[in-house]
Amino acid sequence: MKPAYGEWSDGVLFREFLDKRNYYQLNDLLFRFFNTLFMCFISVIMLYPFMHVIFASISDPNAMMRHRGLLLAPYGVQFDAYRLVLANPNITMGYLNTLFYVVFGTAINMILTILSAFVLSRKNVMFKPFLMIMAVVSMYFSGGLIPLYLQVNKLGLIDTRWAVLLPSAMSTYNMIIMRTSFQSLPDELEESAYIDGANDWVVLGRIVIPLSMSTIAVIVLFYSVGIWNGWFYAMIFLRHRHLYPLQLILREILIANDTSSMTIDVVGDKVPIAESVKYATIVVATLPVLCVYPFLQKYFVKGVFIGALKG
Repeated sequence: MKPAYGEWSDGVLFREFLDKRNYYQLNDLLFRFFNTLFMCFISVIMLYPFMHVIFASISDPNAMMRHRGLLLAPYGVQFDAYRLVLANPNITMGYLNTLFYVVFGTAINMILTILSAFVLSRKNVMFKPFLMIMAVVSMYFSGGLIPLYLQVNKLGLIDTRWAVLLPSAMSTYNMIIMRTSFQSLPDELEESAYIDGANDWVVLGRIVIPLSMSTIAVIVLFYSVGIWNGWFYAMIFLRHRHLYPLQLILREILIANDTSSMTIDVVGDKVPIAESVKYATIVVATLPVLCVYPFLQKYFVKGVFIGALKG
C-alpha cells in the first residue's frame, strides 16, 4: 500500500537530515584529525630546539662531542655544567642586575604608558590629534643609534643603570593598545564618578585601572620579557661588568666563546665541558620567563583583543 504523502515526505526529510548530519560529522572529524596532526607537527618544531638544549646541557660532554644528528635523549646524565654555571659569580651578578632592570624598568614603563594612554583616551584633551600623530610617527622614524648615544652621553648617563632604563622607557605600540582599552570602557562610569566629585586621578586609580587589568597584565608581560631579553643598550652604554645584565653575559659566552671562568678539566679536556656550559647557561637564562608565562597566559588573549579591537 502506498504511504500517505505526509508520511513519505517526512521519511525522506528525515533520511536527508541523517545524511547531512553524517556528512557534517565526517567533515568535522577529518578537520579535527588534520588540525590535531598539524598542531602536533608545529609543537614538535617549536619544542625540539628547547629540548635539544636541555638534553645537551645534562649530557656527558665527551659523548656529546661524538654525537651526530638529532638529539632525542641525554647521553650519560650529569650536572657538572649547571654546577659551574651556578657557581660562577658573573652569572649571579647578571641575574641580580637583570632582576633590578626588570622590576624598576617595568615600573617606569607602566607608569609612563598608563598616564600617556589615559590622557590620549580622554575626549576633551587639547591638541590630542597632533599628539597622537607625533606618537605614531615615532614608531616609524627615529634619529638612529648615533644621536641616541650622543644624547645619553650629554645627559651623563653613560655607564649607569639609567642608560639601560630610560632609552626604552615607553613603547608607543603598547601605549596605543592601552589607550584603546581605556577608550572601550563605558563613559557612564566616569561621568557618574565626576558627578560625585572625583577628579582624574581618582577615575584613573579606582575605575580605569581596575577595569583594565587584563590589558595591563599583558603589557606588563611585554615589557618585562623585553627587558629580560634585552642586551643591546647594555652593550652600547655600559662599560663596567658589574652593571651587565644576564643576557649580555650570555652573549659573551655564546658569541665571544668566553667560558674560561667556567671550565674544568674533564679527562684532560676543557672543550667538551665548555660546550655543555653554553647549553646550561641558556637554560638558566630562559627558565624564569618560562615559569612566569603560564600564570599570565589567561590574561594574554583577552587583554590583547580588548586593547586591539574595541574602540
